[in-house]
This record gives sequence, C-alpha cells and structure tokens, in this order.
Amino acid sequence: MSANGTRERGWAGNGSAALWAVAAACGVRLWLMPLPSSFWVDEMGTAFVVQHPGDPSFAVAPQVPASIYYILPKLSSALFGASEIAYRLPSVILMAVALVLVARLAARLIAPEAGWFAVFACFSLRGINYAAGDARPYALGMAISAAALLGLVRWFDEGKRIDAALFFLCAVLLWRVQLVFWPFYLIFALYAGLRLWLRDTPVRRREVAVVFLLTGLCLIPVALEALSLLRHAGAHVIVDVPGARDLVHALKLPLFLVSVAGVWLLARLAGSGERSARPVASALVLGLAWWLAVPLVLFAFSRITGTSVFIARYISLALPGAAMAATAAAAYFMPRRLWRPLALLFGAGVLLYLGQWRHFWPAHHPSDWRGASAALSRMGIDEATPVICPSPFVEAQPPEWRPGYPQATFLYCHLLTYPPPGRKYTFPFKTSPEAELYAAELTASALAPAGRFAIYGGDANVRFWESWFARRPELAGWRHGSIGSFGDVESVVFQAPRGLDAARAGEAVSSARNTSAIQSASAMRR
Repeated sequence: MSANGTRERGWAGNGSAALWAVAAACGVRLWLMPLPSSFWVDEMGTAFVVQHPGDPSFAVAPQVPASIYYILPKLSSALFGASEIAYRLPSVILMAVALVLVARLAARLIAPEAGWFAVFACFSLRGINYAAGDARPYALGMAISAAALLGLVRWFDEGKRIDAALFFLCAVLLWRVQLVFWPFYLIFALYAGLRLWLRDTPVRRREVAVVFLLTGLCLIPVALEALSLLRHAGAHVIVDVPGARDLVHALKLPLFLVSVAGVWLLARLAGSGERSARPVASALVLGLAWWLAVPLVLFAFSRITGTSVFIARYISLALPGAAMAATAAAAYFMPRRLWRPLALLFGAGVLLYLGQWRHFWPAHHPSDWRGASAALSRMGIDEATPVICPSPFVEAQPPEWRPGYPQATFLYCHLLTYPPPGRKYTFPFKTSPEAELYAAELTASALAPAGRFAIYGGDANVRFWESWFARRPELAGWRHGSIGSFGDVESVVFQAPRGLDAARAGEAVSSARNTSAIQSASAMRR
C-alpha cells in the first residue's frame, strides 16, 4: 500500500471520541431532526414520480423523472412506508458516505490529519446539510462525484485497475443522476490532463484514453437526451439570469476566508510547531476545480444563453469542493498538532451556529404544505366548499394548463401529497387572460353562491388571487385573510358577511355573469 493510501485509510484513526461525538451530534441535529417536517414542492414531485412512474402528465416536464435517483426513495418507501422520513432517509445515508469520501481525499491530498477538518467544513455549509435531508438527487450526486474523484486520484497515484473501474462506474452514473451535472466532467479531464502533463503518474496515456473514451461512449445516450431537452429549457426556467453578486454568493467565499483567517490567527496564538506539508500542485488544482468549475460554467452558460440554470441545488456538487479548498488553504498555516483541536472547535462552532436551537424540531424547508392543508380542515372547510388551487410548478401555464386541468397529475402533486378538504379547482402557476376569464366565470357560478371558499398554494400565487378575488363585485364586503403561518405556503379563506342580503347578492352575481358573458364573447371575437 502506498503512503497516500495509508494516510487516506487512517484519517478516522486520527480522531478522538470527542470528534466522533461532535460529528454525530451535527448529523443528528442538522440532518436527522428536520426529517419529519413537511415536504417542499420538489420533494412532492419525488413522491409523485415514485408513486406514478410513467404518468402521462410528465410530458410537460420530461426532465423530472429522468434520474436513476428515484430507485432509492422507491426502495426506502417500500421498506419503511411512504412518509417524509422514509423518502429522505437515502439522502442522509448518501451524504454520510460523501463526507467519508471527502475526508479520505483530504487525508490523501492535503495532510493525514486533515480529514476531520474537511468533515466539519462540509457540516458548516448549509447546502450540504440541506441536501442531506432532501428527498432529491443532490446527495446522491455529491456521493457519486466524490467517489469518482477518489477513484481517479487513487488510479493516478497507484495505477490499480480497480480504482480505474471505480472512476469509470461513477463517471458513467453521475450524469444519469441529474442532467445538469455535465460541467463536473471538466474536472475529471483537467485533473487527468495535469497529472499526465506533469508525468506524475504510473498510468500510461493509452490507458487513460481508453477509460475516458469508454466513459464518453457510455454517456452518449444521456448527452442526446440532454440536448433534446435543451430546446425547451426556457419553459422550465424559474430564476433570473445571475449577476456578479449571485456568483460570489454561490462560491461560499465566507467559508474559505473564515477558515483560513481563523486557522492563521489560532496558529499564531498557539506558537510554533511542525507545519503540515503543503499540498502538491495537482492536489491544489483538483481542490480549486472542484470548488469553482461547476459554478463558473453554469454561470457562463446562463449568461450566454439567457436560460438560467444557476440554482443553488444545481451547483451543489461544488460544495464539497469548497470544503476541500478551505482545508487545503488552512494547511498552509496549520501546525500538525493543531489539526484535531481546531477541527473539534470548528465542529462545535458549526453545531452551535447552525443548530436552529429556537426550534426543538427544525424544519427542513420553509414550506409547511402539511400544516396549511390541516389548517383548512380545522377551519371546517367541507367537501362542498370551493378551494382554489394554483399549481406550484412553472410549467402550469397556457396552453398546457386549461380550465378543469386534472388534479391527479404532476403539476398538482401537492393535492395528492397534502390534499386539502373541499371541492378543488386547479389554477395555473401565474395569471393569464385565460386564467382571469376562468376565475371570473367561477366567481359567479360557484364561489359567490357558496358563501365561502378557500385558496391553497404557494404564498405569491395565493396572495395574487386573494387580491384579485377581493376586487370582484360579487364578493364585496366579504371577509378574507390567511389562517396561519406556513412559511412560503398560504391558506386563505373568503367568507360572506353574516346577514348578506340575498337579493343584493343575487343581483351582484347576475351582473357578474353578464360581464363574464360579454368578456367571453369579446375573447371569442379576438
């Protein structure tokens, strides 16, 4: 076994009971305790994919089910039941694997004692903790990308075919986890090219060419699928084209600066001691590429094409790289004897700072769909009461959306996961002339005669329709308002005033119906 291999496998032995205890406490508090909280929108999409594979409603968003990830929540829910915990559990396990792989890479490439520091650097990143408890593919992507890098580094260090096979397998799988993960392959090429150029490997160029060629051939079907979806990518955009501030935020510069400055200051206070060996050039390049490549490439792609894919979860593969880069920078100032004490201090600080200690059970995401639905039940909304349900998905717009769009579909999966009571009417993601005409007709035909109705959905959508309905003449004098605090989800109830004169109400409805008929005729002429 090489010296690097001994360092890598011995990183855990450099720990103490205190380090293991703090790491366990971080895992429990930051990863496990948020698991029972309500799903957010995309997690409800995961549940729909698992429960309704091949559903025709995916035609509007074919990229959604295009991931090998869904095998894992399907298996977990089959074993433990279809609960939030069961769906999220695979991500917890995968993120733990990812952190072990990051620690092994840090011990191999930076210093034998650096593994624990890298682990707590990962815990310090909210994006990593979020992905660990998220029923989405991003923890799987981090685990597979870290395994691919470990296989690649070990292969170039020791020339073993088993490591080449590990790299090949993980590289073939990575793009199949999420179609936007393609920039990560630039890191593989950069590292391999540098090691070959430096002649710092026992691996022959022909072997590298064969493995990379086979990897490319296996990825052709995925590349063709990604290119076919690219033509319609604009229909799925949910964020604006990023600016410089967005890029700086995505690069997690505070972690890098605080880690380096903190280590430098504490090392000065602790006095002299044997310094850690400085990482070699290839290790530094790998750390920087892992940290910077994906954000920079997706930033450039978004700016050049105008189709923004610069979303935190899409660049999540860079987060372990940010932790590695911070660990590598700290090695320049870190005395060897301080790796463990400072890692312990780092971990304790992360636990205190990120623990959300104001809440015994912290929420995974500020979307309490479960609570918003339950609140409508507590308000006495029965099955005859109309409930307006805007879709939380951007794809729910004309011409795909239409009045009477079915509920048991991907675009309205929240109505299956956390169904509110009442007679549900599906509305689009955002307003349109067709949507407002439908709303006007519905107000006259169903909402005003009912004397009570509710709106259930994302906060921005609910607030828009609340304001829109409040201006309708049929609903003049009606009380309305939110019935609780549910993060970025809202439940609003409209209630007719007591003693509303029936004749006046009938006149308002009749007038509104005439107005709607005129609007409909005008729309048909147009």
